[in-house]
Amino acid sequence: MLAAIRRDIRAARQRDPARPTVAQVIFCYPGVHAVWGHRISHWLWHRGARLAARAFAELTRILTGVDIHPGAVLGAGLFIDHATGVVIGETAKVGDDVTLYQGVTLGGTGRDTGKRHPTVGDRVTIGAGAKVLGPITVGEDSRIGANAVVIKPVPPGSVVVGVPGQIIGALAATDDSMMPDLVGVSLDSLLTRVAKLEAQGDGQQTGRVIRPPEAGVWHGEDFSI
Repeated sequence: MLAAIRRDIRAARQRDPARPTVAQVIFCYPGVHAVWGHRISHWLWHRGARLAARAFAELTRILTGVDIHPGAVLGAGLFIDHATGVVIGETAKVGDDVTLYQGVTLGGTGRDTGKRHPTVGDRVTIGAGAKVLGPITVGEDSRIGANAVVIKPVPPGSVVVGVPGQIIGALAATDDSMMPDLVGVSLDSLLTRVAKLEAQGDGQQTGRVIRPPEAGVWHGEDFSI
């Protein structure tokens, strides 16, 4: 248990850009507290004290804003950043060194029985507000974009965005700095599709026109915010 706690602290310090101190992680990080609380409720769950396990999990949810079922299996080095609103279902399995952001749900679809929650591989990052639903597998080293809704299996090393989630590429490295611009790629894909549809029409366009980027350069009138 002590080794697991040390690894949890190390994971938070390494993956949070704020570079917190050990004391800050121990006393001020509800995502870390939620993982520690789950370790206790999970221990109780598998020793038959299921009412006590559920009660302790509920207390942890009230204190941290993170709802983790005592039956879920969490790997070492899990880091839940900002924590609030994270939900992890009973049959979910989360690998080692996974990063979850606020509002992430590892849930069910309501149609499955038995194994009904996702299995998340090692070193996966799931962005804020993303929903991974059903007994699917998210392969190791994958990245799930913010607010994506994933209902199909994800191969290892994939980048997934959108509703429903679509694989838009593969990661050549596990370094987060190598992750593509998910919003830019999605917008590029959307504009390219619109351009093709307009080309199939009568060719008449009204109002402002913004064409897909060419060699990284956007064209059109001023569309600054």
